[in-house]
Amino acid sequence: MAENEWFCQIETAIGAIREQMLDRRAIEQWIAHYPIAPHAPKRVAIIMAGNIPAVGFADLMYTICSGNIPVIKYSSKDRVLMQYIVEQLQEIEPHLIIEQYSDNDNVDAVIATGSDTAALHFRAMFGDIPTLIRGSRHSVAVLTGVESCEEIENLSKDIFTYSGLGCRNVSLIFAPQGFDFQLVVPQMPQSYKNNYRHAKAMMTMQGRVFTDCGSALLLEGKAEFPRYISTINICRYNSLSSVKEWIAENSERLQCVVSSDKSIANAVAFGRAQYPALNNYADDIDVMKFLLSL
Repeated sequence: MAENEWFCQIETAIGAIREQMLDRRAIEQWIAHYPIAPHAPKRVAIIMAGNIPAVGFADLMYTICSGNIPVIKYSSKDRVLMQYIVEQLQEIEPHLIIEQYSDNDNVDAVIATGSDTAALHFRAMFGDIPTLIRGSRHSVAVLTGVESCEEIENLSKDIFTYSGLGCRNVSLIFAPQGFDFQLVVPQMPQSYKNNYRHAKAMMTMQGRVFTDCGSALLLEGKAEFPRYISTINICRYNSLSSVKEWIAENSERLQCVVSSDKSIANAVAFGRAQYPALNNYADDIDVMKFLLSL
């Protein structure tokens, strides 16, 4: 918190890593899908994002498990936490090689995560070596109109955990016509509140109609992603099939779909958006397959 006031849920992030990525049985089942033959280790630069706590841990783990050498470029927003995690890993296994990236470092491949603008920069910068580059993605929720109070409460967690900064945070809700629900907005950090005040002023100036939830704004309208992190868009639908069509058409922009409807492929249960398993690769790109192809 002293380094980054946005990071008010570090325990949640670490708990998700422990539950989903460090369970021995889960690791054994996951790694069994990848035949890892002996090979000379490659130096893989990992350019980490810093939008949520320890978001770079998965790429670090994948690189280690693939038998390659992580060369980390820490995000200034998450440096302290990730460096602490690396120190703990090397204390557990002193022979584990984890290096720190420096400009013009000689690496064999790159995994980079950032905005769409940053992704363009990374592609230009590392155009002569294998790269796995991720840009911006979004998450949505699909309500059917029969959700329980507990499910709506869990939806609030999917929206507001980590101050809504992650690609797995829901920012667009599909809801049937006439279904009323109330989101619970938790206590948010000051930076989020500043963003909310700015968004509210802009919406008011533009004459937009919105519902003020105290620290967040709800806007009803088209199926589009909001501009501000403190704004949640709601799109009303008459037919669930039309929502499924929209999801299929926009799949390359989506990270996660939250819903209790079993007919929606790969839907995540309410409250579980921030608990990706080992094989829930960001942007649906199999990181292990990439690393083992080097």
